[in-house]
Amino acid sequence: MTDLAKIPVTVITGFLGSGKTTLVRHLMQNPQGKRLAVLVNEFGDVGVDGDILKSCADDNCPVENIVELANGCICCTVADDFIPTIEALMALPQRPEHILIETSGLALPKPLLKAFDWPAIRSRITVDGVIAVADAEAVAAGRFAPDVAAVDAQRQADDSIDHETPLSEVFEDQIACADIVLLSKADLASDEQIEAARAVVEAEAPRPLPILPMAEGRIDPRVVLGLNAAAEDDLAARPSHHDGADDHEHDDFNSIVVELAEISDPDALQDAIRRLAREQNILRVKGYVAVEGKPMRMLVQAVGERVRAQYDRAWGDHARRSRLVVIAEHHHIDEPAIRAVLEA
Repeated sequence: MTDLAKIPVTVITGFLGSGKTTLVRHLMQNPQGKRLAVLVNEFGDVGVDGDILKSCADDNCPVENIVELANGCICCTVADDFIPTIEALMALPQRPEHILIETSGLALPKPLLKAFDWPAIRSRITVDGVIAVADAEAVAAGRFAPDVAAVDAQRQADDSIDHETPLSEVFEDQIACADIVLLSKADLASDEQIEAARAVVEAEAPRPLPILPMAEGRIDPRVVLGLNAAAEDDLAARPSHHDGADDHEHDDFNSIVVELAEISDPDALQDAIRRLAREQNILRVKGYVAVEGKPMRMLVQAVGERVRAQYDRAWGDHARRSRLVVIAEHHHIDEPAIRAVLEA
């Protein structure tokens, strides 16, 4: 993979207990010669899924390539968690050649797809495909989730969720965004249940989809990886119950680059960034800063008012140039005002 090639990402959706982790583990064990990274957002049993996957780590997917996001539903914490984590994975010394994302069972998939249009990552990453994992017995019975009580408990435990979406609608959104649907635990379902589940999926799908039975997470990786779907560019074909809802629109962002002279007071700069978050709804600030008297560059990364700064390496032969990227929604980008605060 060249540095210019976009990293493909496979998004795996499905309710808690549907078999997503088992599928991810199977793909890790059969990586088709690719170096993988895994992002886990499922948190029904905190730490369990991550521990399971880390126990499968190997040279193709080392432990440092397996990251858990346990701060809440991924579609509701895009700016705080997802974007910085993806950037960190892409910055690994050995860049992954394919990323697997296991979403929370309550995540709405379309807002996550929209996040791939964020300025910070849109030229470096693409959605290779969306795989919906659905428990065959549960779908056939109209429950959709194998353990409805566990899903309800998960919803109650997640303070970040800002949508009260019925399970049926979450299921419909998962199917609508999918490129392939896998009917899991097919070995536990009868032929009649599998056909009933298939009929439910076909009725909800906005377009014809491959619907494949799967047992114990085993599926030929060639079937689900390398789809080249570029799903982030195909959103119109993936309708959602929440299309147009303000609380899940993540595609209307803009960024500016602010170059600064060497600074003398790093704390003052961090205070200025926090002020931008409070007063101008700035979502993210990141970049490198030259500090007077310091031979090393200062790496700055901010999500809202949470600012982190550290000296990461010497400038060496590189020009000592302070350069910050500021990201906000289009209607909150006031470039002169932003520059005035950072340059003060």
